Amino acid sequence: MRKTTMQDVADALNISRVTVWKVLNNQPGVSDVLCNQILTKAREMGYFKQGQSTGSVNTSTSEAEAPQDCRMTVSVVVSRPESSIFWMNIIHQIAKELDKSNVSMMYTYLPSKMSPGYTLPSTLTNGSIQGMVVLNVYDYDLLCALNNLKLPKIFLDMVSAISRETLTGDLFLIEGKTNISKITSEIIRRGRTEIGFIGDTEYAQTNKDRYEGYLDAMEQNHIKVNPEFCLTGNIGIYTYREEINSFLAGLKKMPQAFVCVSDFVAHFVLQYLNDNNYRVPEDVAISGFDASTEYPGIADYLTTVQVQTKSLGIRLVRQLLYRIEYPANPIEVTYFNSNIIYGESTDF
Repeated sequence: MRKTTMQDVADALNISRVTVWKVLNNQPGVSDVLCNQILTKAREMGYFKQGQSTGSVNTSTSEAEAPQDCRMTVSVVVSRPESSIFWMNIIHQIAKELDKSNVSMMYTYLPSKMSPGYTLPSTLTNGSIQGMVVLNVYDYDLLCALNNLKLPKIFLDMVSAISRETLTGDLFLIEGKTNISKITSEIIRRGRTEIGFIGDTEYAQTNKDRYEGYLDAMEQNHIKVNPEFCLTGNIGIYTYREEINSFLAGLKKMPQAFVCVSDFVAHFVLQYLNDNNYRVPEDVAISGFDASTEYPGIADYLTTVQVQTKSLGIRLVRQLLYRIEYPANPIEVTYFNSNIIYGESTDF
């Protein structure tokens, strides 16, 4: 005979599995009435082993007596997790926050792109996890496959080609439109009008938002955008340096400033300018995004936007646990605000 699971108990009472898990694992947040109903139903359905204490709202179950499948497991789904300290900091905080909630975390690694015949790892499809957080996955086909999974899920960023109306999980976006607009306007206020933008706008929704912030600032300041100064098309994941260098080398005239979609992009631009005897910021001002500390010569020098990765990791976990407990509630889109840091790269 098949063993009764927490999901069976939850289905019998028409409540979430997380609510059942909280009661059977002596966690707060469930009313006394519902707690007793869950314990009674679990006992009726044979969830507890013979002779095992079922506890009640007024008695605690020892760790040894706790049901074996009480600990929930969620997956952090990542592509190229080693690509940036930025992503690793978020993942580390997610792990710490999940542990505080007595939730196990599983890594699921995906390729950069979905090749023909590829199928998602079985850990995402065989019922062994109760939810997932999707990080640093920017391939359209992979994201569509993840979106189709019937699991509570949180996406941190999304490709702009996927409509929000089709999402089956909550979406977190790092707000960039307003901050990039402010940075661009500040560069203009300091006397620069020939300003370019570098960043693949189709790679991520946040990239597109940042580009729109640049465009808004140029329009608000009545400055016409020169498309020759902008590199916004597709850039290969592993060919950023080559493509950015080729773009810069092909310019007939260097603009007075570049607004870059990220510090990752900005550090390639800075390297090219330094290698070709341009002075920053005297000849060309540069700005980035993310406040990265991993690129030599950038920390505390580059004008950028600082993302609070610790707070973001905590917020992602809180939202995932909410989504697991209330799967039928409306999908949410949340913008996570960050602070501008003005550095010497635009200080002229």
